[in-house]
Amino acid sequence: MDTGTHLVIGLGLAGLAYIDPVVAADPMVSTAVLIGTVAGSQAPDADTLLRLKGNAAYIKNHRGLSHSLPALVLWTALISGILWLVFPALPMWHVTMWVFIAVAFHVFTDLFNAYGTQALRPISERWVSWNIIHIFDPVIFSSHVLAIFIWSVHLMRPEILFPILYAFLALYYIWRSWTHYRLESGLRPQDSTYEPGDRYTLIPTVHLHQWQIVKRKQDGSFQLGELKNRKINWIDRVSCAVHPAVEASKAHPNIACFLYFSSYACAELKEHAWGYEVRWADVRYRHRKQYPFVAVLLLDKKLNPIDSYVGWVSDSRLEKKLRMGGA
Repeated sequence: MDTGTHLVIGLGLAGLAYIDPVVAADPMVSTAVLIGTVAGSQAPDADTLLRLKGNAAYIKNHRGLSHSLPALVLWTALISGILWLVFPALPMWHVTMWVFIAVAFHVFTDLFNAYGTQALRPISERWVSWNIIHIFDPVIFSSHVLAIFIWSVHLMRPEILFPILYAFLALYYIWRSWTHYRLESGLRPQDSTYEPGDRYTLIPTVHLHQWQIVKRKQDGSFQLGELKNRKINWIDRVSCAVHPAVEASKAHPNIACFLYFSSYACAELKEHAWGYEVRWADVRYRHRKQYPFVAVLLLDKKLNPIDSYVGWVSDSRLEKKLRMGGA
């Protein structure tokens, strides 16, 4: 989820904690839990600081180790330990439990969007992305904001309000999961262009009843479309280049980071007087007829790297970031 949604979830979990009599009975404990759940709901995304090392390091590692199984324990211990130092005589079992719930809930909700996490590390480095909830879901965000407002003006006690909120959200997640499964399963029989070997991925958008479709063809190309009002509309076809320059690009650290993260990467090759431009794009992210999530490598005629870029960028900005004139 996005940072704003994780923030309101942290506040919501602080309200839910009032079902714990120990939290509800002591303002100091409830304050500590509030700080703990807000911090816990943000902590796994502390790896955003990897941007300081460059986009490649960020893309490869964001939602990796920081969202892993050991990290759940480490984040909980760190936040709870700091709270223990700041607040005297805290009932640490109760505080630690709510901090852990906040950290684990952050990782759990991130599994539902297209970006995914490496939540199974160290058991597996596989990226887990269920493609069910958009990274910003208006229902999840707005329902939390409404509940927090009701709590803040004392219209309803938190131990009553927030269990209702999270029961509703549990049903919402179940409904979205079932809807995704039903719609994705129905793509093949509904698709008049289906060919043997086609594989479909249904990706959520911010609109509840509109989805993106990525169809991987057996020849390695991709067909992109949208599912709106249960009707398929194909909007683009992307073929992946095969060339020695493309193969050579895979050895470059920036390209390797990009391919480590994305299993939906497709290469485009442009030949120039000075050499080659290899552009890898993640086809899941299509915006205004472009694919802005890219890893680009410039090579000379002998396939030696000249310049590179990895991250989110438009075509016009990309030329400014790279030495497109050659070397």
